[in-house]
Amino acid sequence: MILYLFLSIFLAALLLSMLLTPWVRGMATARGLTAPPASRRHLHTKALPRLGGVAICFAFAMALAASIPLAKLTHIDFSIRALLGVLLPAALVFLLGVYDDVKPLGAGSKIAAESIAATALYFSGFGIHFPGTFFGLPAAALGLPLTIFWVLLITNAFNLIDGLDGLAAGSALAAALAIFATSLLGNNDGVAIVVIALAGAILGFLPSNFSPANIFMGDSGSLSLGFLLSALALTGPQRMTSVAGAAIPILIFGLPILDVALAIARRSLRGQSPFRGDADHIHHKLLKRGITQSQAAIILYGVAAAFGLGSLVVAQDANWLVPVLAAVVLGAFLGVRQLNYVEFKRLPAAWLRGAQRHEITADQARILYATESLRSSGDFRAICMILRETLQPLGFDGIRLKNTGNGHLPTKLFYPLEYDSEGRLMFTWSHWTTGDPQPGEWRSELVISSHPTLGRVSLFRVSAPDEDWQVKVDVLSEQFKTALSNAVGRALTRAKLSRQAPKGTTKARAVAAGTSSESTARR
Repeated sequence: MILYLFLSIFLAALLLSMLLTPWVRGMATARGLTAPPASRRHLHTKALPRLGGVAICFAFAMALAASIPLAKLTHIDFSIRALLGVLLPAALVFLLGVYDDVKPLGAGSKIAAESIAATALYFSGFGIHFPGTFFGLPAAALGLPLTIFWVLLITNAFNLIDGLDGLAAGSALAAALAIFATSLLGNNDGVAIVVIALAGAILGFLPSNFSPANIFMGDSGSLSLGFLLSALALTGPQRMTSVAGAAIPILIFGLPILDVALAIARRSLRGQSPFRGDADHIHHKLLKRGITQSQAAIILYGVAAAFGLGSLVVAQDANWLVPVLAAVVLGAFLGVRQLNYVEFKRLPAAWLRGAQRHEITADQARILYATESLRSSGDFRAICMILRETLQPLGFDGIRLKNTGNGHLPTKLFYPLEYDSEGRLMFTWSHWTTGDPQPGEWRSELVISSHPTLGRVSLFRVSAPDEDWQVKVDVLSEQFKTALSNAVGRALTRAKLSRQAPKGTTKARAVAAGTSSESTARR
């Protein structure tokens, strides 16, 4: 009887989500609540509606409301008070996400609101609670900060991986099913009802979000799902105060946690803020290997399912904790190696040498990252953004191309470069736009195998060199110069092909080329 109840709730949420998603998509499109591809990190080529989280959350809430009387008929221990302890803070996060989808908020405002919701969650009985005192302090002195940290971690982890069609929704579905299974193992039928309703709502939305997506879940979806799942995962069959009990929720969210950990590590190795967005999340690296969005999503679904399976094994028998963790660590290590993160392959050795000679700097970290990015770039927009992010901190002011044989083709083919007064293509991130090369200008001949006399690229600096100028110039490795030369050569070839292509095929060719050269995320 209980299994039929679970199935009914799941199907109800599934159908409601499938019906609500087209309605939300039409409403968001009509009101202009869309996400255009405004950044080089965006994968989509046209504006798509956001607010898909509205369909998920409304379907979840409606199915859950209908399940309450059914649960009482089957004598399931279903506490309305406990349910409200989760849903009311989740509603706050949902409204936060909706507002952010309509009018973007700063990171500080979102973290503050999420922290308030996590605090309310803790005092409603959910979260990480310890018995007695902790070094003479109330248990809340440790449990409350840990609960807030956990909720912020998982909530924003789902927000970060929402950069590939269907990835955040599919990962959330895998986590929800894992929580459902662990709840059944712990005879926690009340939590099982909540999470199976959430799983059905996610699955109903997923076909519209899978590549090629026609709607995004937005922050209203990613933040709400992350918050709900982070709360429900803390109600597993084992106490969070035990090692196995703490490992189960970590395993359930293994994929988003791994992605966050890699993001923090690589940004720190580059000398960047851990909160600065980039285009090197796990799914981006998969795309750079040449696989499609749908293939990348399916691969990562498998990874998320493997983490979930590990959590079930530990929940069934805590004695399997060490073997499962060993398998997870080994698998993560081998997987990350396949992603070819230049920071993890080369920087540790460079830092080791630098610790002896005090020569390694954050500038060298930026150049290594830029070199890797340029190798997969083939249009001027991506190249200029990479150079600005990398070279502006080094004191450079722009890039100039000369004698490229372009014959003064339309400027739009070279965007964001523009012709200067001498007919040279130039892009600058400073306010300086004219004049001859300054003393600090660095030049490097373009050497392209198929176009040996294609031209020359210059990186220029407006102000006079300072005492550290030569050190900064020396940071520009030969690998960086070669990668830049090759990237400019590909971009020039692409621009000329776009000029020569018959009308009607230019856009398709440009989109196809841009997809491979700008494998990036929405966040």
